Amino acid sequence: MKNQWIQLVPPRRSLARDLTEFYRRNREFFRKYEPLRSPEFYSLRVQQELLGDEIAAQKTGSSCCFYIQEAGAQSGIIGTISLTGIIRGAFCSAFLGYKMDQEYINKGYMTMAVGMMTEYAFQNLGLHRIEANVMPWNEASLRVLEKNGYVKEGLAKNYLKINGKWEDHIHMVKLSGEESGSNGSAV
Repeated sequence: MKNQWIQLVPPRRSLARDLTEFYRRNREFFRKYEPLRSPEFYSLRVQQELLGDEIAAQKTGSSCCFYIQEAGAQSGIIGTISLTGIIRGAFCSAFLGYKMDQEYINKGYMTMAVGMMTEYAFQNLGLHRIEANVMPWNEASLRVLEKNGYVKEGLAKNYLKINGKWEDHIHMVKLSGEESGSNGSAV
């Protein structure tokens, strides 16, 4: 998937080196947003294994992950976006997660990527509901979701252990058929 600014590429083993570099250069920046990571996480071997896991999960339909690149780029990763915990049947839902390279934040790229992924989830995967959870102080991420038509559904107390500490999260939701805000087309 792509527009004139970014492209979303599916997981493939050839991305391992770029993915390793993405995590290494953003290690300190991501610390306040993610669970604690072992030093091995930043190795090529672990990133190759994780890519293999993502490829397998995509085949079973339990998740859907893409890597964000600038439009037309043949290499380099500037972000990631994924739908995890995909459940079919009466629930027909998934959790949205994303992260952007610190050098590319506040340029509209993640707003576009969330719009593209949301459209893909509803149009291609046939999902009914997408959920995203964001720490209350992460105003930039909340804005990205709001621009794409996600609405606040509530507050989950001590929801995820981030950087070694249990953090509250605002529960944001978008249902299929609702207006999508920017829909990934605006900067």
